[in-house]
Amino acid sequence: MSEHAGRGERGTVGIEALELFVEILSQSEPGRGSDDFYDRLCEAVCRLARMRRAIIFRYDPASRRVRAAGAHGLELERFESAFVTVESAPITARALVEDRVLELEGDVRGEVSSEYAWLFSEPVRLVCAPMTAAQRAIGVILADRLLSEPPLQEAERTLLWSLGKAAALASIARIVSRQSERAEQLEQRIDLARQIHEGVMQRLFGVSMALDGTGDLPAAARERCAAETQAALGELRAALQRPLGRTPRSTRTTFRAELDRLARLHPDLGVRLEPDSDGGVPEALEPLAQSVLREAVRNAHRHARPTAVSVRTCCRDGTFVLEVVNDGARREAGGRRAGMGLRLAALEALQSGGVIEFGEREPGRWQVRLMVPVDG
Repeated sequence: MSEHAGRGERGTVGIEALELFVEILSQSEPGRGSDDFYDRLCEAVCRLARMRRAIIFRYDPASRRVRAAGAHGLELERFESAFVTVESAPITARALVEDRVLELEGDVRGEVSSEYAWLFSEPVRLVCAPMTAAQRAIGVILADRLLSEPPLQEAERTLLWSLGKAAALASIARIVSRQSERAEQLEQRIDLARQIHEGVMQRLFGVSMALDGTGDLPAAARERCAAETQAALGELRAALQRPLGRTPRSTRTTFRAELDRLARLHPDLGVRLEPDSDGGVPEALEPLAQSVLREAVRNAHRHARPTAVSVRTCCRDGTFVLEVVNDGARREAGGRRAGMGLRLAALEALQSGGVIEFGEREPGRWQVRLMVPVDG
């Protein structure tokens, strides 16, 4: 009887967690993005599970790193540049692997990186709830309460576990939505190729057949060829107005902040902004510039041994220019030119009417250059 009662209680808590999740989702303000949702989720965790503070860390595909997505009782801005991994927070690794809510009590400073040890200047009860679904580790919910408070009850553990599952499912739904967008983009590219083949290529093929004939070309035929060529050029111009690549997503940060983060993340690379650089990036080009910067620094870290990675931005004759140069290009790298990340960024640049160049400009110096026309 007690076993059935326990199952019923857990089921009730799970339903309440899902109802709470839907309520938070419906109350999130439109236009504020997912951060508002995760802030509200942290607030609900503190209210219902009697926690003092809560913060959610999740993997962000846009910036390709784990970031603080929402918080309650803490200033989220203080975690903007945080470099969080399962190694820097061991409790998160165990919670994700075991897929259960973990609770530690006492001095827990060893469970977080030294950069954030100040958060636990006194003994606390630290709780970590995994955000996992479909065998995917999306993130974690970290919360704490004072040691004078009682330990977690089973109903609170079930609530936190259920909320973590629901949050993970929401994140996976967003991933599926992005995959659907990519599939739609692929279909558009296929339609573009079909349109060019069925329209432009057919017209040009007819013109080539007429020009390939023997004898003089009559005036009427010459005019017809000219008209067909102009029509083909018009169709090609209209077709190429379609998007050619993926559209960069907002990263919720700035180019300068990302540059500072990369400099702290890779102190051995000597990442720096050149003194003659204006450091400014047009707002519309922020995601693209950050993507190129990250890929250039990542390639320098993986495939070179630089003493300095210099970054320069400027606007010349209506064109935004970003240059990233490292002085550690290795000859033994062979014919390697760039990874897939830079090639995808090149497609993003085409979307904005720009271009990316990369290569060894002089012995030992590898340069990545982004050039995009700026309106006005």
